[in-house]
Amino acid sequence: MRKGFLTFAAVGLLATGSMAACGDDSSSNDTGGSAAKKPKIGVILPDSKSSARWETADRRFLKEAFDAAGVESDIQNAQNDKNAFQTIADQMITGGVTTLMIVNLDSGTGKAVLDKAKSQGVATIDYDRLTLGGSAQYYVSFDNEAVGKLQGEGLAKCLTEKGVKNPTVAYLNGSPTDNNATLFKNGYDSVLKPKFESKEYTKGPDQAVPDWDPAQGATIFEQMLTQTGGKIDGVLSANDGLGNAAISVLKKNKLNGKVPVTGQDADVTGLQNILAGDQCMTVYKAVKKEADAAAELAIAVAKGERKETGQTVKDPESGRDVPSVLLEPKAIDKSTVKDVVADGYVDKAKLCTGAYAALCTANGIS
Repeated sequence: MRKGFLTFAAVGLLATGSMAACGDDSSSNDTGGSAAKKPKIGVILPDSKSSARWETADRRFLKEAFDAAGVESDIQNAQNDKNAFQTIADQMITGGVTTLMIVNLDSGTGKAVLDKAKSQGVATIDYDRLTLGGSAQYYVSFDNEAVGKLQGEGLAKCLTEKGVKNPTVAYLNGSPTDNNATLFKNGYDSVLKPKFESKEYTKGPDQAVPDWDPAQGATIFEQMLTQTGGKIDGVLSANDGLGNAAISVLKKNKLNGKVPVTGQDADVTGLQNILAGDQCMTVYKAVKKEADAAAELAIAVAKGERKETGQTVKDPESGRDVPSVLLEPKAIDKSTVKDVVADGYVDKAKLCTGAYAALCTANGIS
């Protein structure tokens, strides 16, 4: 899926060259006039319901990076509305952005927006999610198969610690329109599928959750629990929002803390669930480093420059090798929640409120 791998230390070390040096015509936009323009970056975030990170982390860190560079930016959220997504893009292009960075809602909508931007000489970047069949010049994200692998390994570890024999494992996968969800599943399947095949584990219900919607996730998981007669011993949940949805159902059935649940994004609720013992683990993705890498690229291409990333991701739909920056995720359990706080990703005051204050103290969060 990828060539090469950049860890956190690689961010900021991208080599700069001429945009004319792009070897892949399909990945380079006509930005010849960009160098004479004052850079203006447009960013379209996907929603604020599927994960808290988009508003609490990505918006903040991107804005800080652009402000620190003295570059004008316009960051908007499409709130999971495809029409709004396209309207925002049109307004940004008309408003003179020199680079457009998007987190697509689906590849079809994303491709239409990217192609229009390209036709108008606007540089483009896929942020966090690759737009399949798209024309973005760059892709900035995390190693998403590695994210899934950490989730699978984390769930297996928690099941072992609980001494569960032949556990039935249910999957709450991410949105079927999000290529990242496919990559996450590839990752955790690489860990868990061999256990299903060897009969060490039993494969339980396996379902995608439209739009990563926690409300739908709770309904789906409740149906799973009913379908199996309550026989679910572990939940591979693709992010913290879906993990919390599963936990809400487990609580109603007095099974919380007994059934390990995974997550991703290291949001406040997910970390609180871990401290309380209701969630097994999450995956922390240092969004600031992702935002900084994306901002660096956005500013460079807005000026008509080209950055050498040293790696590519192959678009499985078009076959195009997309110049990419992939960052390294980190598994988080109760013993390492403090690392997320120390990194400044979550506010201790928000995490360690009420009943969680004592749990924070007990787990070394200061």
